[in-house]
Amino acid sequence: MQIYVVGGAVRDELLGRANADRDYVVVGASPQAMLDQGFRPVGKDFPVFLHPETHEEYALARTERKTGHGYHGFAFHAAPDVTLTEDLARRDLTINAMARTDDGTLVDPFHGQRDLAARILRHVGPAFAEDPVRILRLARFAARFADFSVAPETLALMRGMVAGGEVDHLVAERVWQELAKGLMEAAPSRMFTVLRECGALVRLLPEVDALFGVPQRADYHPEIDSGVHTLMVVDEAARRDFALPVRFAALTHNLGKATTPADLLPRHHGHEARSVRLTTALCERLRVPGECRDLALLAARYHGDIHRAGELRATTLVTLLERCDALRRPERFTQLLQACQCDYNGRLGWGARPYASSRLLLAVLAAVRRVDAGAIAAACADKAKIPERIHAARVAAVAAMLEQARNQQDEGGED
Repeated sequence: MQIYVVGGAVRDELLGRANADRDYVVVGASPQAMLDQGFRPVGKDFPVFLHPETHEEYALARTERKTGHGYHGFAFHAAPDVTLTEDLARRDLTINAMARTDDGTLVDPFHGQRDLAARILRHVGPAFAEDPVRILRLARFAARFADFSVAPETLALMRGMVAGGEVDHLVAERVWQELAKGLMEAAPSRMFTVLRECGALVRLLPEVDALFGVPQRADYHPEIDSGVHTLMVVDEAARRDFALPVRFAALTHNLGKATTPADLLPRHHGHEARSVRLTTALCERLRVPGECRDLALLAARYHGDIHRAGELRATTLVTLLERCDALRRPERFTQLLQACQCDYNGRLGWGARPYASSRLLLAVLAAVRRVDAGAIAAACADKAKIPERIHAARVAAVAAMLEQARNQQDEGGED
C-alpha cells in the first residue's frame, strides 16, 4: 500500500498558496485492507474512506470509463492493480494531476509543474472531453488564477464538447454549484469570459450571454457593452469581498437590457421588469437557493430607484424600504445596497467614487426604525388605519431627517 497527496494541495504548494484541504490516493490496496486499518467508508460511486484519526479523505486509485452522457455517465474501476499514473490520467488539468510521496518526491507524469510555471490551463488527455463539468471547472480555475491562459488545444476541445451537446446534459444543481464557486473567486469575470469563448455560456446562461453586444446608455461608457459592464460589476463585488448573494445579484441585475427594443437603444426604459422576469426564469432553471434568488430579484427590480435615491421624496423613499422589506430584513437590505454600489462603481474609472445612495438610504432606514410602530398601533382606535398611520409617521420622520440634512448642508456652504 502506497499513499500520495494529490491534486490541489500539491498544486497550491508549488504556487505558494495556502490550501487546508489535502486529498490522498491509495495505491495497491483493496477496500477490505482499508477497513482492516480502521478507515471508514463514505464513497457511494467509488471507494473513498475517512482516516480513523484525522478524518481526511483517502480514495483508492481508480480508472473511469464513459458509459453515457453527462456527469453521471461513468463506470469506475478501483483495484490494487491500478497505478498512480492511471489514476492521475483521469483528472482534468495537468496542474491538478500531480502527486507527492511521503518523502516529498513530486510525481508529475503530465508536466503540471511546467504548466504552472507557464501559467497555462491545459487538459491532461482526451478523457477531458467525457465530462462536461470539466468545462465549468476549468472556467472556475480561470477565475481563481486570473493570470493563467487556456491552452489553445484545450479551448478547441471544449468547443467541440459544446458543439457535441455535452453541456446540455449537465444537471442544474451541478451548474449552480460550479457557478457559485466561480463567483466567489478573485476574478469571476474570467469564468464567464472562458465560457463565452468556448460557446458554453449561451447554452448554460443564455440570459447573460445575450447582454454582449447590447449598448450601454450613452451617458455611461459607450465603448463598453452591457455584457462587459456586467462582468465589471461582478468583479467589483469580488474586489470588495462581498458575499455570494451580492455577487449573483451583480451578475443578474441587468438581464432585461438584452431584450430592449431596438428603437429604444441605447436607452433601456423599463428594463427592470424584464430583468425580473429573466432572473426568475434563470433561478428556476438552475434551482438557485432562495437567499441568492431573492436578493437578485430585489436588485433587478429596484436598482434604478436606489441609484436615484437622492432625487426621491420622503414618501417614495419609505415606500421603497417597505417594498424591499428593509425593516424586517436589514441585513439583506444592506446586501442590496452593496449590489447597487457595485453596479454604480462597475464602470471605467468609477471604482473609487463614493456611492451616495447607500449612505442616504441607510440613514433613511435608521430614521424609519426609530418610529415606534407599536405605540402608534396602540393609540389608533381604528385598527384598519394602523398601517396608514405607521406609514405616515415614517414619512414624517424621513422628511424631518432630510430637512435637517439640507439645513446642515446649507450652513456648511456658508462657512
